[in-house]
Amino acid sequence: MKETYELIIKNGDVVLPGEVRKLDIAVKNGKIAALGEELPVYPDTRVIDAEGQYVLPGMIDMHVHFNEPALGHWEGFRSGSAALAAGGCTCYADMPLNGNPPTVNKAALQLKADAAAGNSAVDYVLWGGLVPGNLEDLEELAEAGVTGYKAFISNPGGEGEGRFREVDDDTLYQGMQRIAGLGGILALHAESEEITAVLTADAVRNGRTTARDFAASRPAEAELEAVARALLYSERTGCRLHFVHISTAAAIELIHEAKLRGLDVSAETCPHYLVLSENSLEELGALAKCAPPLRSPEEQEKLWKVLAEGRIELIASDHSPCPPELKLDPGLNFFEAWGGISGAQSSLELMFHEGVNVRGLPVTQIAALLAEQPARRFGLDHRKGSIKLGLDADLVLLNPNHSYILSAEDLYYRHKHSPYAGKTLSCKVSATISRGTVVYTAEQGLLIEDGGQWLRVNEGQSSL
Repeated sequence: MKETYELIIKNGDVVLPGEVRKLDIAVKNGKIAALGEELPVYPDTRVIDAEGQYVLPGMIDMHVHFNEPALGHWEGFRSGSAALAAGGCTCYADMPLNGNPPTVNKAALQLKADAAAGNSAVDYVLWGGLVPGNLEDLEELAEAGVTGYKAFISNPGGEGEGRFREVDDDTLYQGMQRIAGLGGILALHAESEEITAVLTADAVRNGRTTARDFAASRPAEAELEAVARALLYSERTGCRLHFVHISTAAAIELIHEAKLRGLDVSAETCPHYLVLSENSLEELGALAKCAPPLRSPEEQEKLWKVLAEGRIELIASDHSPCPPELKLDPGLNFFEAWGGISGAQSSLELMFHEGVNVRGLPVTQIAALLAEQPARRFGLDHRKGSIKLGLDADLVLLNPNHSYILSAEDLYYRHKHSPYAGKTLSCKVSATISRGTVVYTAEQGLLIEDGGQWLRVNEGQSSL
C-alpha cells in the first residue's frame, strides 16, 4: 500500500540542524513523516507551495507572561497565543507571574492550567515559581509537570497581596538544593535587589525620574553581581540554572566561563536587547521600559558579538504586557510606569531581519537559538525544535524578502501597543503550522484559536 500524507510542503528552503536544503516535507498524523525531493502527491493531500521561502522549525518561546489567573485582562492565553502563532511560534512557556495567585503551588498551577485549557492556539508548557515560603511545594509542582522554576533576585513588582516575591539568599540556596535533588532547573531574573533598590530610592528622592535615570538605577553591575552569586550557589548545590533576559556581554561571559568549568548553566537574551538601545527609551518612552533596562548601542554590539560566537543558548521574548493606562498614562513618571516589553509576535521576524538580513548570520544559527536549543534545554527535543522525521510538524514559512511596516493593527495582543510598531521589517511570516495543522496565514489571519496542548515535563532536560 502506498504511503499517503495529509500535507506536503513543497519547494521550500528547509532549515535543518546545521544546513539548509531544498526539500519537500510530508506530514501524517501531525508528525513529520518524510523529507525528500519530489515527494508524491495524492488527491487527498493538501499541498503548500513554499517556493522562495524558508521553512523553519516553529519558534519555542520559553519566556512569556500571559498573566492568568486574575490578570487575564493584561493579556490572557487566547490573545497571547494568537500573537505567538502569528509570529511563527508553535510552543511557549508561560511564567508563574504576574497572575494572582502566582504559580507557586499545585493548587495555583491547576488554576493556571484551567485558564489555558481550550484557549491556546499553540502548544505550551508552564513554569512553577520559587518564592519565600514555598520550599515544601516544589516537589508537587515537579510531579505535576512544570517545566522548571522561576525566581527573582530583585523585586518583580506586580499587583495584589499574593503577588510573586523575590527570593532572599536563604530561600535561593535552599531552593537550589531542593531543585537539584528533583533533577529540575531554575530560571533566574538576575539583578541585585541591594543595588537597584538603593539607586532607585536615591533617584526618586532627588527627583531624577526620567528614562535615563531609570536605566542608571539598574546598572550592569547589578546584573553581574547577581549572576556571580547564583553561579556560586549552583557550584555548591549542583542546581541547573538558566539565566533569563541577560542584557550584557560581560554577564554572558561569566555564564560561559562557568559552563567551561562544568556547571550546567545556560543564558537567554531577548530581541529588545538586540534591536533597541537606551536611546529608544527617550524615543519611545515607557513602551521600551523593561528590567534589566535597555543598554547602550556599544553594549548592544558586544551582545551581538557573543551571540555570533555561540555563547548565548536561546532567544525568548519576555513578553510582559499590561493595559495602556499602566504604561502610557501621561501622569506617570518613568519609574512608575509598568516595566515590560510587548513583543512576542515579532521575535522571529526581528531576529531574521536583524540577524540574517542585516548582519549576515546563518539562518541555521537563528533557528537554533529560537527553536532547536530551547527544545533541547527544556526537555522538548523528543517532540519539537527541529525539522526531523518523527517530530511534531511544527513549522513556519517565512518570506525572507517581504518588506513591510509593522502596524498596531497587525498585532493580536489584547492591548495593541509595542515598541516595534512602526518598524520596517524585511521579512514576514506567511504561515504557521502546529502539529500539522495550519493555524495562521498572512492572508487569512488566525485560523485555529484553541488547538494547543499543555505539554507536561516529567523528565530531566538535557545539557547544551
